[in-house]
Amino acid sequence: MAAPPTVIHMLAAAARSQPSREALVCDDERLSYLEFHQAVSAFAQELSGLAVRGERVALILGNSIDICIAMFAAQAAGAQVVPLNPLYTLRELEPLLRDAAPRVLLFSDAHAASAVALASTLSIPHALMIGRGGRRLGLLRSSAELGLPQPDDLAALQYTGGTTGISKGVNLTHRAIACNILQRDALVPSRSDGERILCTMPLFHVYAVAMCLHNAVCCAGTLVIVPRFAAALALELLGRERITAFAGSPTVFSALLADAGFASAKFPGLRVSYSGSAALPAAMLSRWEQATGAPVVEGYGLSEAGPVITFNPLHGLRKPLSVGHPLPDTEVQIVDPDDGITVLAAGEVGEIRVRGPQTMLGYRNRPEETAQALRGGWLYTGDLGEIDEDGYLFIRDRKKDMFKVSGYSVYPREIEEVLYQHPAIREAAVIGVPDDHRGTRVRAIVAIRDGQVCDASSLESFCREHLTHYKLPREFEFVAALPRTAVGKIDKKAISGAPR
Repeated sequence: MAAPPTVIHMLAAAARSQPSREALVCDDERLSYLEFHQAVSAFAQELSGLAVRGERVALILGNSIDICIAMFAAQAAGAQVVPLNPLYTLRELEPLLRDAAPRVLLFSDAHAASAVALASTLSIPHALMIGRGGRRLGLLRSSAELGLPQPDDLAALQYTGGTTGISKGVNLTHRAIACNILQRDALVPSRSDGERILCTMPLFHVYAVAMCLHNAVCCAGTLVIVPRFAAALALELLGRERITAFAGSPTVFSALLADAGFASAKFPGLRVSYSGSAALPAAMLSRWEQATGAPVVEGYGLSEAGPVITFNPLHGLRKPLSVGHPLPDTEVQIVDPDDGITVLAAGEVGEIRVRGPQTMLGYRNRPEETAQALRGGWLYTGDLGEIDEDGYLFIRDRKKDMFKVSGYSVYPREIEEVLYQHPAIREAAVIGVPDDHRGTRVRAIVAIRDGQVCDASSLESFCREHLTHYKLPREFEFVAALPRTAVGKIDKKAISGAPR
């Protein structure tokens, strides 16, 4: 399968073929493909002057036209882009930036104090404020041609899941990303005659980059960006902007269906919705399809796989609760989770492993974890699933403790470490429990030190100082002591009621 060499090549091609077509829309700001190209070219020249080729450019930016330009400009300048969650606290950002060691840090005015402090602490050579009060990237213009990176250059460093409480940086090449776009397009094709994609998902996240930003540029479509998700605004934009393709998650679909304006909402252009991060409940999927008249196609992926692995086809059999079948040139197997080698039969649950051109080079600065994830030419996902007799994949569980809240990876140990910093906590355990809205919610089970007084409200306030919103425990259970295994470890299976 021949893939465009890089997403920068895709942007250059879109600007040549559709210079006047809207490329990016956010609030009252609108850029054509020619203007998008010119802004990227201008900022890429500025970044080149900071000697970023072969280095990393980190972004602490919210959903905006600026983050789209910054991503493409960094890559056009030969750098590896490092998108970070703008809702993270300074404590959460510091280890990621220390690991990434960027040459340039781009940040919004909302993060000025923490970004400047981190740049000083970590000796990051350049820290630039983007957007309000800083560089307005959407206003930049240059007629120079874009620098075109090589397919095997590093394109992105995407921080993602793990079970240690510390995220791992996934090294992805331009070739892997560009190939994955074409693979996905084979099962869920985009229109070339004016696709209009609504992006409500955060653009630091690999799902939004793949299914919204890169999807739009690949087909020279229009990306309509929601700065921060609000159900009422998303419903309004689906009608007013005549959105044809919508990327959501179970949390997003749940919020839209629950909004007071949903019953009167209009979807004049919608032809397809994408759903990822977790299985969409069948009743929710049915209600959305009936109201919009457009199918929902569900898929599965992870940052280590560029990110898409499987999808229910837009034209073909779609199975509710399934994440579809493998993309072209992608092999998916279910293997014995203990030996990692024995391939299981249809209907048997085991670990999902993947082989294809879209997989990562490895984790940055983590040779041991890279060797564990990449074995014998296969990427071991750490997820448990089964493949039915038709070749459709069903996700059944996580191999380890990590779980997802609203599509974001949550690592219990990180939250437990925060709880242990509270002077009243003697011991703590964090688990995920099913939640109709978020998919999973965080529950903390804690034992209080003798003589100390503590309640759920004070613990929530304490956690809020150190953790972003989706990691916050939504409920606290107070116990005299936590159950332990025979070797003295806290027994999470006993806490969660899982079978031993």
